[in-house]
Amino acid sequence: MMQTQTPISAFLVPGKRAHLVGIGGVSMCPLAEVLRDKGLIIHGSDMAESDTVKHLRAQGIPVAVGHNADNLGDCDLVIRTAAVHDGNPEIAGAIARGIPVYERAQAWGAIMRHYPNALCVAGTHGKTTTTSMCTHIFMAAEADPTVMIGGTLPLLRSGYRVGQGDTIILESCEYCNSFLSFYPTVAVVLNVEADHLDFFKDLDDIKRSFRKFVELVPSGGSVVINADNAGARDIAQGLDAFTFGLEPGAACTAVNLREDRGRPVFDIQVHGKSYAHAELKVYGRHNISNALAAASAAYVLGISGEAVEQGLASFTGAGRRFEYKGTFQGAEIYDDYAHHPDELHALLVTAKGLGYRRLIVAFQPHTYSRTSKLFHQFVEELKLADVVVLAEIYAAREQNASGISSADLVKQIPGSVYCSTLDKTAEAIRRLAGPGDLILTVGAGDIYRAGEKLLLAGKP
Repeated sequence: MMQTQTPISAFLVPGKRAHLVGIGGVSMCPLAEVLRDKGLIIHGSDMAESDTVKHLRAQGIPVAVGHNADNLGDCDLVIRTAAVHDGNPEIAGAIARGIPVYERAQAWGAIMRHYPNALCVAGTHGKTTTTSMCTHIFMAAEADPTVMIGGTLPLLRSGYRVGQGDTIILESCEYCNSFLSFYPTVAVVLNVEADHLDFFKDLDDIKRSFRKFVELVPSGGSVVINADNAGARDIAQGLDAFTFGLEPGAACTAVNLREDRGRPVFDIQVHGKSYAHAELKVYGRHNISNALAAASAAYVLGISGEAVEQGLASFTGAGRRFEYKGTFQGAEIYDDYAHHPDELHALLVTAKGLGYRRLIVAFQPHTYSRTSKLFHQFVEELKLADVVVLAEIYAAREQNASGISSADLVKQIPGSVYCSTLDKTAEAIRRLAGPGDLILTVGAGDIYRAGEKLLLAGKP
């Protein structure tokens, strides 16, 4: 990776020209709009036409399709996504011309320094849901936040918004230490588990990264930690952290817990005093924890309990988080982004408790390294389903150096089915689906398309 010595903040001033490589990405599109609003002249490129690209053009931001050094024009700096490497023609062209190249996270970090409240939600899993809950709460409080989420939130009809308030809310990813470029005033850590082992050496390496992240919070800021998670507790040792959790002793906790049609209802207490009442529209114990995290972030930033109640009550889930897709042959199809064993566990335990005849899970492992290193955990969690259909591993950014396949998982899961393509996955689901079944398409790749194929085929 190219190293640029001049801080990016020196370039984020009105009149400078910034070229964004991968501008159609989930966090690059809002970045383009935020920078444009700050007076920069923005243009960019992306690999394909998309709704996001069309949206940017409608906003007056030129976007080229395909990567070519000529797209750089007379830009003063280049900002790229983590997936774009030095071999990209535009990055190579910038390096050859001496144009400074920065990472997306560096740009967001520089931007958040101008917000009095920078709320960064981190963790191995649960980030998108918790960041979305925070967004609902701060919108209910009329705080007019700027938001960047790694998924689609129906409230925003996208994964971001550009607000005029004094708060910025960002989903903060540990992969490649991206969140270490941020400047949080409130750092929320949901959990710290073994993941992204293509980058991190081991769990201890991950913990060191999260520790550096929470140490970015300045004096007067807040570190918010899940007291129920061992990894999160470990990285907060010696810090004056604000804790949340369901186990006794947390500063923010849930009491009077019950269920209404399977959904959690509870009171939120902070330091033993009533703060808010929560009636969630989403299922599962893990979402109680996510709601407590969002409420804790709101509390330390002075948001009213009433806004917490309204925000949580209006949250019906983020895109690809137990998202209802439709009914096929009497079975209900839902889709979920879970791609780590802990996420799978939370999802499948919740789904098993919903009273369906059978739980049919079509799972697409995400990356060869994760599948290989967490192989046995994936096997054990997938056994929770009644029937498992395994699509081939989604490569994402990786090459298959180990030769691993989803067929290896099938050998360890009785009754499971291996499918080498999405079309075959959809066909396997079609053969299995029946009245009263719950079908889950699960994974961070394109497995959702298998369910959508069936629903499209089933339309008159």
